[in-house]
Amino acid sequence: MAAAAEQGIEDEKMWLDPIVAPVSSQQDQVQALLEFMEMFKEMAPGCKSTCGLSNVSNGSPNELRPILNQTYLMMLMKYGLESAIVGAFDTDLVAIARGKRADLVNLVHRVMEGEEVDPGTLTQEEVDTVKTTKVLLGHSLYFHSWLKL
Repeated sequence: MAAAAEQGIEDEKMWLDPIVAPVSSQQDQVQALLEFMEMFKEMAPGCKSTCGLSNVSNGSPNELRPILNQTYLMMLMKYGLESAIVGAFDTDLVAIARGKRADLVNLVHRVMEGEEVDPGTLTQEEVDTVKTTKVLLGHSLYFHSWLKL
């Protein structure tokens, strides 16, 4: 960013693409990217961000990949992610990206802020999303059956 600024490139014309690591093998790096994104918006207001979102679910069973991708997108949205390389056929993910699932986005952000949510008041979709958020935050250890516990 400093080199770009030295060349006269304005922050508003810069795009950052941080590396998204797989939660199945680098769970700590998933949290590190969230921390970076939070700092990035403060350090470089005006710069835009994108990422290869589906990297977060690499190595996970196919049936778990959508909820990992969808939840991580909602988490990154909290820090202003402007775009992502995604599976366009995941209609639930596309709905989230288009702002059609504010209910889930708000739930994820509440969990990220430390709110304890009573699972007895949630739908199964919401429970799964909360569990996935906690895995991606590192509050629970990643393993292929985290949704079943």
